[in-house]
Amino acid sequence: MENLKALLAKIKVLFLDVDGTLTDGKLYYSNSGEEIKSFHTQDGLGIVAWQKLGGIIVIISGRKGEATLHRCKELGISEIYLGVSNKAEVAKDFIAKLKIRSDECACIGDDLNDLSLFELCAISFAPANADAFVLDQASIRLAKNGGEGCVREAINMILDSKNLKGKILEYFKK
Repeated sequence: MENLKALLAKIKVLFLDVDGTLTDGKLYYSNSGEEIKSFHTQDGLGIVAWQKLGGIIVIISGRKGEATLHRCKELGISEIYLGVSNKAEVAKDFIAKLKIRSDECACIGDDLNDLSLFELCAISFAPANADAFVLDQASIRLAKNGGEGCVREAINMILDSKNLKGKILEYFKK
């Protein structure tokens, strides 16, 4: 089996869960019933960097929500699938559409409904506060919690494996 750095270096597509990964997993509602979510800015900048360097972000969430759509639009993410019951099915269709291999894909998820993605992707990441069973199934356990920079942590690992740290630093110094 290839070493982890070599596997990470192949990654082109990152499938992301939302609740518990991009957010802290808590659901907040205003008095009027509007859903409010908190997203970490470091995750956002990592996503922007990943996309600037040619990486693809695909959002696959079991829930629907305007807050998620708004944040994705803000970050320039165009591949957004909400209200999905079978995440792997959506990911397989996307992989076929792009004509890439599953060993060029990674995912980040925190709960049981993300496990089908874990089986499909070459690398699976789990936030530190993910469900215990999910942590056991993940290729990589992240040090950061969902909604607290775990996505950035994973992206940094991938960028480092591709020796792109210098390029991304150069990009943001301009």
